[in-house]
Amino acid sequence: MFGKKNNSDNAVLSRELVMDRLKTIKYPGFSRNIISFGVVKNVTIQDSTVKVQLNFTTQNAEIREQIAILVREQLETMQQVKNVELQTTAQTAQAPPQASVSHAPADRESEKLLMDTKYRIAVASGKGGVGKSTVAVNLAIALAKRGARVGLLDADIYGPNIPIMLGAYEKPKGRDNKVLPLERYGIKLMSIGFFLDENSPIIWRGPLVGKAIEQLMRDVAWEDIDFFIVDMPPGTGDAQISLSSLTKLSGSVMVSTPQNVALTDVIKGVKMFQKVDVAIIGMVENMSYFICPHCGERTDIFAHGNTEKTSRNLGVPFLGSIPLDTAIREGGDEGKPIVAMRPDSPQAESFFAIADKILEKMPL
Repeated sequence: MFGKKNNSDNAVLSRELVMDRLKTIKYPGFSRNIISFGVVKNVTIQDSTVKVQLNFTTQNAEIREQIAILVREQLETMQQVKNVELQTTAQTAQAPPQASVSHAPADRESEKLLMDTKYRIAVASGKGGVGKSTVAVNLAIALAKRGARVGLLDADIYGPNIPIMLGAYEKPKGRDNKVLPLERYGIKLMSIGFFLDENSPIIWRGPLVGKAIEQLMRDVAWEDIDFFIVDMPPGTGDAQISLSSLTKLSGSVMVSTPQNVALTDVIKGVKMFQKVDVAIIGMVENMSYFICPHCGERTDIFAHGNTEKTSRNLGVPFLGSIPLDTAIREGGDEGKPIVAMRPDSPQAESFFAIADKILEKMPL
């Protein structure tokens, strides 16, 4: 009924053998297995009975049921197993963590970080090179200028460029066993780049990526924050999954350029967040058009409007377009973001318009 027996079933039943079998189960919609997602909380064996505790962060009952069925089916194919008992728990975001944070393993399984902030937003993209960090920086400053208390976490582990974009190069200081975020242009800032050799590549596997993001959230003194904005690395990998499991995201802002090659990847990003129950706040089209500073003529270098069409097809909001502009690029290179230095400029206005749409959805 449950398929062909595996030759390894002749081995003595052990926790390691059970875990190896569970590693063959992929999380629905992903190439990674349920072990790497942290779904399997505990496995115990008593005689020929295997007891498995499954801990879900997703609120999607269909996915929880599907995984439970797959676990039962896989274990029942093992010759040594006569009985399978499953215990499932689903985390909810209603209960914030206690003020006193414990690092005990049991607490780390159940708590969600930064639940004392009003909103937690991931700025993400399907691929690199679309200006995601530029959007994150200027959006954070725009929200701050609208009166919000903003924290910006540079979680782009493989390319932490936000310190350059904000002209922040000093090492953060510590206090009371916490790292103090730097402050620039009215926002609080933390980046993995502060702790690394800027000329050395980062070659980390998934668990290290997740651990680094957790430490940047847990061990930094993020206090009095309305909007906690996370600049994500491009793609749909370990960093995105880790963030979704560590905190209850209020939503994600997806950044793309108009060309189809970028939109194809950002669609994957939208669907990835939807699979882990993260709402899509909206899509932003960066490098949407170019206006010649000499003649004033507009040119759609990468096409124009495709992101808005894609957002309609996906049923998610479109937040706005940002031009391809030298002043925006120079501001990022020089650590002087356009929204901070020239808030009355047309270029800055595009970021303020996006910030205002977010504030409509997430009022202070």
